[in-house]
Amino acid sequence: MALLAATVVALATGVTLGTVGVDTAELWRILGHHLLGIGSAGSLDPIDDAIIWDQRAPRVFLALIVGAGLSVAGVVLQAVVRNPLAEPYILGVSSGASAAAVAVLTLGAAAVGGLGVSAAAFAGAMLALGLVLLLGRRGGQLAPTRLLLAGVAIGYLLQAVTSYLQIKASPDQLAGVVFWLLGSLSGARWDQLGLPAAIVTACTVLLFAQSRRLNLLLLGDDAAAALGAQLTRLRVGLLVTAALLTGAVISVAGGVGFVGLVVPHVVRLLVGAEHRKLLPAAALAGACYLALVDLLGRVLSDTELPLGILTAVIGVPFLLWLLRREVTT
Repeated sequence: MALLAATVVALATGVTLGTVGVDTAELWRILGHHLLGIGSAGSLDPIDDAIIWDQRAPRVFLALIVGAGLSVAGVVLQAVVRNPLAEPYILGVSSGASAAAVAVLTLGAAAVGGLGVSAAAFAGAMLALGLVLLLGRRGGQLAPTRLLLAGVAIGYLLQAVTSYLQIKASPDQLAGVVFWLLGSLSGARWDQLGLPAAIVTACTVLLFAQSRRLNLLLLGDDAAAALGAQLTRLRVGLLVTAALLTGAVISVAGGVGFVGLVVPHVVRLLVGAEHRKLLPAAALAGACYLALVDLLGRVLSDTELPLGILTAVIGVPFLLWLLRREVTT
């Protein structure tokens, strides 16, 4: 309940605060009209309405979706590979998305079959996952260590492709590429939210239903198999779901780092490793965290800071403090 309340507060704060001040009474009139149909559009200040409903609200909701998706994906991958340092980007999914998106930004849509940036990023993420699954098999089964090595190798290869494309980019193109790679919600629009919201919600519900099987993976392969888990089939399903989550949110927000590593680990320290508690807690914590980080990026500087910088600056010291506290207590 505390995390749910914190998420609601983060949502309200993100919509309320910004570089342009909006009267509180006007804010609630705008939200009441759009969400509940109260009042008429003619009674609203058009400038304030555009700021609140067309700019801030979709951005805050997208932050909630992206934060929840990355956090849930991180929880799943840490269970699949039995490593608390695993994150959504460790299997090369982010590198695949980045390479495809940068190809569109630098070479044009024709380079990736006419796809836009978001669609190309999603396709690149799925392609990277396919390569990792293909290379991660040993004896017909997916081995955690082999998966990690395949993911790291594919990730470095695709990062090299992205770096090459950056070298070839013009100065004007390069600014957009770097901003995308570091993550941003500045272009959030209502029509962008439907698909990632549906994917994050559906995948989170599906994974919550798989909580017992996720718990079995933590016991080790032999114990999980003895308790009836079909390991290869289970791992493939979980990896595809996690990659779908990651690809969906990266395609609209860019390379937002550290959320899928820091948030699951912090939440696990607080609520334990049982996935019926861990999954919803991580989703809410990730949503709240990224909404607040995005708010800081908007209000701390006249020039908007990319999300990846702030998530690292804020998240990593907090994680290290928690780890030190855990060791000393």
